[in-house]
Formats: sequence, structure tokens, C-alpha cells
Amino acid sequence: MTHNPTHAGTEAGTEAATRAPTATPPTRTAPGLLRLNRTCERKEHAHHFRVLIDAAEYFETLRAAMIRARHSIYIVGWDIDSRLQLVPGGAPDGLPAQLADFLCALAQANRHLRIYVLAWDFAMLYAFEREWLPVYKLGWRTHRRIRFRQDGRHPLGASHHQKIVVVDDGLAFVGGIDLTRSRWDTPEHHPHAPLRRNAGDTPYQPMHDVQAMFDGPAAHAVSLLVRERWRHATAKAIDAAPGSTSLAHDAGIWPADIAADIEQVELGISLTQPAFEGRPLVEQIQQLYVDAIASAKHSIYIENQYFTASRVGAALAARLADADSPDIAVVGPERTSGWLQEATMGVLRARLHGLLKQADGQGRYALYAPTTGGGMSGTMSGTVGGTRGQFINVHSKLMTVDDDVLIVGSANLNNRSMVLDTECNITLAARGDPRVQRAVASVRNRLLAEHLDVSPADVQAALGTQRLNEAIAQLRHGERTLIPLDPVVSGDLEDLASHVSVLDAEAPVAPHELVRHFLPEERSRPLTGKLLALGTLALVVVALAVLWRFTPLRDAVSFATLVHGAQRVHAAPLGPFAIVALYAIAASVSVPVTLLIAASGFVFGALWGSAYAFAGTMTSACITYYAGASLGHDTVRKLAGSRINRVSEKLGKKGLVAVVILRVVPVAPFTIINLAAGASHISLRDYLAGTVLGMTPGIVLATTFAHQLVAAVRHPSMTGLALVALIGAALVGLSVALQRFFARRS
Repeated sequence: MTHNPTHAGTEAGTEAATRAPTATPPTRTAPGLLRLNRTCERKEHAHHFRVLIDAAEYFETLRAAMIRARHSIYIVGWDIDSRLQLVPGGAPDGLPAQLADFLCALAQANRHLRIYVLAWDFAMLYAFEREWLPVYKLGWRTHRRIRFRQDGRHPLGASHHQKIVVVDDGLAFVGGIDLTRSRWDTPEHHPHAPLRRNAGDTPYQPMHDVQAMFDGPAAHAVSLLVRERWRHATAKAIDAAPGSTSLAHDAGIWPADIAADIEQVELGISLTQPAFEGRPLVEQIQQLYVDAIASAKHSIYIENQYFTASRVGAALAARLADADSPDIAVVGPERTSGWLQEATMGVLRARLHGLLKQADGQGRYALYAPTTGGGMSGTMSGTVGGTRGQFINVHSKLMTVDDDVLIVGSANLNNRSMVLDTECNITLAARGDPRVQRAVASVRNRLLAEHLDVSPADVQAALGTQRLNEAIAQLRHGERTLIPLDPVVSGDLEDLASHVSVLDAEAPVAPHELVRHFLPEERSRPLTGKLLALGTLALVVVALAVLWRFTPLRDAVSFATLVHGAQRVHAAPLGPFAIVALYAIAASVSVPVTLLIAASGFVFGALWGSAYAFAGTMTSACITYYAGASLGHDTVRKLAGSRINRVSEKLGKKGLVAVVILRVVPVAPFTIINLAAGASHISLRDYLAGTVLGMTPGIVLATTFAHQLVAAVRHPSMTGLALVALIGAALVGLSVALQRFFARRS
């Protein structure tokens, strides 16, 4: 995916590509590739099956299918953008162009229709790649029969990565294409296509992707998987519509204007699902790839956004070392988007590429990137035959083995998709059936024809007399072609990739491991950060005091005058209550509580300042705790975003200890922690006790320090100012020294 360094997401790599595979050893004499609980979750019949190539075909087909929906539409994705136009040039159906408005119009027109949208509750790492406030765009303002939820029920560091749409429990779309930005494109991939633009009229790189489309019991099985995922994510079940089961088996649900690649065929549905909350680890997709690679006789054709999966790489290397090695052709992007992905996934792809080249003693392996004609500057372009050619971003997740196996789905060829992220792949296996073999070959030939700017018949003719990579070499011509890649790893990037293997992890990421990689000094930051802030504040106050003492500024601004007004309120009969109320309101609406504490010490002194800060902080803590409890976890998550996940997990499991730690080592704003505590149903006793224990020492120290600074300002003397300046400089120096000490320790 273009989106995620941590698949992020976040889909970065690991040195694990050098290790031997630990998946169940494959056997070429196994009774069929699709074996329940080993390589697939279910095997189901489909009346029709087709691979839709590129998002223009998929989006147009999907829009027409959703218009015909009778009772239900399920949408599941890594990302969903309410502003997406499924048909950018304008659809002739008269319905709104943007996705959210389009879905609302469908719900308005059909009172029996229910629409469920489940998107990954993404990490903040992807905030700039996604639509802001998606919950508002696809939740609060939508029709009442549209349900939008975010899925955060997965291990720390994992993501929900499936891309699925099911219409009426009987027509399914499964593959690599999310209903989001930077996906739409046609097979021509014109370098300057006027319709290839995101919201805001910003152009993006040509994009290649695929999506499987099928009906019948296989589609109904996918709808059951979606419903189960919805139940895990939301703790609420989706009730099946009356007659949905019989409709799911109706072959008439298939659109008459879409030609199937094959009819009446069995499909395998394979999953990756991490172990979480009592659910077992499911590694069917990884085993599927390993077994399929072991069964290859002549050719393996791969299209994938990433190419770093260690066990799949080891399986490919083992085949290249065989005397009867098949040809292996891998098509991917020329480079990953963004410096972080290039420094991680790009480096690890280069590392795996080097291992495969080393294992390839017969010249049977090649890595390619598709390019199209035209010119464009930057990382999107490269030199092709003396001219500037624009590279096409490959986002598909597909593999064919000989003419016998076709795999398409959401899983990238990286470690995350094999063991950590939630994925779904569909497999068409021939098992010697010539009819299925022709369908598999047809899909592969269509893909190669698009990349090489030839006809599928030309591809079939070349493959009839030559091996796969020889045929590609023969058909390569002009600017629209496949460019051989030979990525190498620079020393600096190699070192960086070795330290961020957590981004392409092979197991759920432990919290301390995530912190170690991304915040190596987090344990020192609360102390050193506070010392640095206080020291800097002291120096600033000293500088202002000098200006007030020795310049005309003292005539324009009197510190005593500013403080006097607040102290008059303090002296009034109900003044203390008013001050506490104002403090609590300010803290509850996310005014930084540290600033409020410091201001209390400045204005009211150490004793009264501590009292006001303590009373206001606890009052605000109670208000926002009960607000979180009343709103519930889903609503709080909508308001606060994905930051709530980690906070809620800590609070739910550790109780009092977690509250104390989060007060001393704040990983989120004061108000966010309070809302999360209420939504996580931690007991009020533990919550208040933890808040008192965690914040009281800081309140006393901060107000006392602030009071001492005020004393220096009110009665400035060279000795007093020098003393405060010395203290401030010492705090800054101590902060820097501690940071360096902890950096060396980490």
C-alpha cells in the first residue's frame, strides 16, 4: 500500500529474510493445494469468478452492484475516504458522485437496505495519508441505516488490512483495492490522465491493482467472515436479512454485462489472523504461498506492493536452488513511496532480491517495475530507452503458479501480512482441470499484456515457445514496458533497516519493543523533558525580569497589576470556588494542565496555588471520567482517534498502576487519558487514587518552583536573578546530561 510505513501500515521489513522458514514443511505430493485449516479457512462454490484489473473497472462495477443491492452492503477496508468518486468522469445513474453521499442516497431510496462500513482504526502515523475526521464523514452525518465503525481489536502494532465489499450476501469483491484516495486508474495508466486526481484536484502516480469478484456460496462465506469481524470489532452482531441465504445462492445476482473468467468453480478462502483475545493465530496465507511455490513446475508470476516476507523468500530461494527450478518473475513498484518506506521496505526488498540472485544459479529469477510513456520529474519517473518514462505504482497482491494456481487478495508479501495483520486471499486451483487452467493462464496473460503493451494472444504465443522471463524479454519494447530492477542497499539505509524490523514484525509487537524502536529515550523524557522545560522557563522569566527592571517595559506592563486582579477574586467569599471551577473547565476542554498548574503557582503562591491546582485537576478528572463512561468506548475513540487504543489497553489491564504511570509519564493529553479511563470502565476508586498519587508530587513541585520565580521577579536583585539563572541553567544542563546518559544506555 502506498500508505503505510508500519503497514503502516507500517509495512517495513526485517533481516529475517535470511532465516530458514519455520512454516510447516511443504510436500509436492500433498493431496491438493487447498487444505482446510492449513492453507484455507473454507472451500466454497462460485457460480462466476472474474479478476477485475485496475480500480476504474472495479469501482464502476462495484457502483453498479451497490445500486442493485436489495438488503445489505458490507464494506471492510484498511482505509475508506468519504470523498472518493467511484466514477470520476461522472456516472450516468444520476446519483451523487462522492462515496458518502452515494451511500446515503442508496439508503434513502431503499428502506430495506442496511449498509455496514468497517475501517481500520489507524495509527496516527498515517494521519496525513488519510481523510481527517472519517467518523464524522461516514458516521455522524450519514443516514440512520448506515453504520460506520473503526476496527481497533487487534494486537499492538497490527492493522486490519482486508479490502472486501459484499452485496446482498451473494456478490463479493476481495483484493487489494481500498475505497480511498490515490487508487483509481485505467489499464492505460496514461502519465497525465486528467481524471487521476484526489480531492483537492491533486494528481497522483499511475496505479495498478486487482480485485477478485465472485458470487454464490463463496460470496456468502465471505459475508459471514465480515459479520464475524464486525462482531469482534464492535461487540455487536449483524442480523442477517430475511431471505439473504437463498439470495446468496442465486446466480442471477451476477451482473449480466460482466463476463466471467470462469463459471461453476471452487474457490479457497484463506486468512491471516493474529492471536488476540482468545482467538488463535491463523497463518493460512503464508502456508498457501509456501505450498504453492513448492508445487511450481514451470513458472511463478508475482505482483505485489512489497517483497520482504522471510518465509516466502526462503521458499522461493529453495526453488531457485533446484535443478528443475521454475522461472520466477516478480513485478513491483520501482520504489516504495516516502523516505521511511524506502529506507525500510525498500531496503529489505533489496536484501531479499540479493538472496534470490545468489540462489539463482540458472538465470531463472527477475524483478521488474512497470513503466508508461511520458515525462514526470521526481521519484515517479525514470529513464526508459533514452526518454523519460513514468513508473506505475504496483499495489496488487497476486500470484500465479504455472497454469494451475491463482491467488489474489489483500496480503502483501511481507511478514506483517503473513502473521500479524488481518488479511483475506482467494485462491483458484486447477487440480488438473483444463478449464480452470485456461482461466488462470488468461488472467496472467491479461496482466502481462497490460504491462508490456501487447495483446494477451501475443503473451500466450510467446509463452508457448519460451520460458516466462525469456518471453517477457522478447515482448519488452518502447516506453510502455517492464523495466528490470536490481536494487542495492546503501550502508546507511542497511543500518537503519536493521533497527526498525518492528515495522515488518513476525509477531505482535510488545509495547516495550515499540517504544524501544520509536521512542528510545521515552523513560528519560518525562524527567529530562520537565527539567528542560522548567530550566528554559526560568531563563525566560529572568530575561523578562531584567527587561521589566531596567527598561521602560515596566511602565507598560506591571506583573503586580496582572496578579492583583486574580488575587482579588481569591479574596472574595466565593472566589476560591470560582477559581477552581474556571480551572476545571479549562482543564476539561484540553487547556494544558501543566500550564494551569504553573499559572496557579505564579498567581497564588506555593500553598494556595497547590490547593487550587489540586482541586481543579481532580474536579476536571472526575468530569471527564464520567464523560468517557457516558459516551462509551466507540464514541470516545471517534472523538480522540487512535491514540485512545494504547491508553485504553493500559488502563483496562493495569488499573491503579496504569493511572499512576500515565500521570507521571503522560503518553496522551490529560483530557484524553481521563476520557479513556471512563470508557475503559476502570473503577473510580483506582482512577482517583492513581491520579492523586501520580499528580500530587508534580503539582507541589511545579507550584513551588513557580512561586520562587515570582519572588525573584517581584523583588529583583542581581544576586537573586543570578541565582535563578544559575538554577535554570543547571536544570537545562542536567536535562541534556540525562538525555545523553539514557541514549547511551539504550
